[in-house]
Amino acid sequence: MRLIVGALVAIAALTAVARADYPEETFFNKRFSTFTIPTPAPGSLPPIVGEARLYRVRKGDTLMDVARLYGLGYNEIVDANPGLDPWVPPAGAVVLLPMEWILPCCTYRGIVVNIPEMRLFYYAPGGPGTTVVYTYPVGLGRDDWQTPSGSFKVNGKTVNPQWNIPESIRQEHIAERGDPRTFIPGGAPDNPLGKYRLELTLPSYRIHGTDIPWGVGMLVSHGCVRLYPEDIEDLFPRVPIGTPGQFIYQTIKVGRRGDAAYVEAHEDIYGKTPAIFSQAMSELGQHGVTGVDSRRLERGLDDGGGLPFPVTGGAGQTAASTCDDGSANPDHCTPPNG
Repeated sequence: MRLIVGALVAIAALTAVARADYPEETFFNKRFSTFTIPTPAPGSLPPIVGEARLYRVRKGDTLMDVARLYGLGYNEIVDANPGLDPWVPPAGAVVLLPMEWILPCCTYRGIVVNIPEMRLFYYAPGGPGTTVVYTYPVGLGRDDWQTPSGSFKVNGKTVNPQWNIPESIRQEHIAERGDPRTFIPGGAPDNPLGKYRLELTLPSYRIHGTDIPWGVGMLVSHGCVRLYPEDIEDLFPRVPIGTPGQFIYQTIKVGRRGDAAYVEAHEDIYGKTPAIFSQAMSELGQHGVTGVDSRRLERGLDDGGGLPFPVTGGAGQTAASTCDDGSANPDHCTPPNG
């Protein structure tokens, strides 16, 4: 519900957002989240990639700007910074950037979209014994147009796709704003598919760009997967036709760093796994994890902010210790191009 309300508020406020400090080319020049890992062995606990970072808000920033600069979605930056106004965060406030992820279990090939996390992972072969991981936030289907779970293959790629509007959606557009169009041509500024589209064997669903970047990390689509314009531009040429993929629903992810097991939790956006503590214990048990500190698990599920947190061993709580420039002082934190 929070993501639905957030989406409605965000979309209603789009025309009021001033972003003089961040012209669109700034986002296209950002660094993307890419990692090379040893290819995980079958049955092993998934690895953790990335690290949480800090950012000090500058005058005129919105959390949407900051999230997009660092390859995060609305859901991720809001979950990690509860109580901070996403539209008018106070200048000087320190923002936690949750740029650390347990990889979803248990496929490390092709495209994996974890629906509750609202994040896409693309696995490509690296050098011998390695896999390259690319990851991007996504916008997904509204509660009345849920993005489904399922397997697929990429069976087509289109630049500047035309959107042929399904009749049910056309009727919705007529009722909402008196728009009777049956299609929107490719390249049109209000084409919701953006500039690039990956066609899938899963009927009626696609992975594509968007004409409203601030909907990434929200439940705003009619079921398709939306990426920031610069993210789909980065992903599109990497994905060959025939690439396998999955839409999965993992509110709980379990992984390992060193000798400690970690858990990462996400909002149950479609109400499929309400008993989150039981789900976490079940996932840990299925992975053969013993010695779980149940109190630490409960605290992490309450306030983990979408970041991995340890539930075994002597590891401390995951914490952001560096800024974009690599320093440990948030006073030094600056945008990646700033």
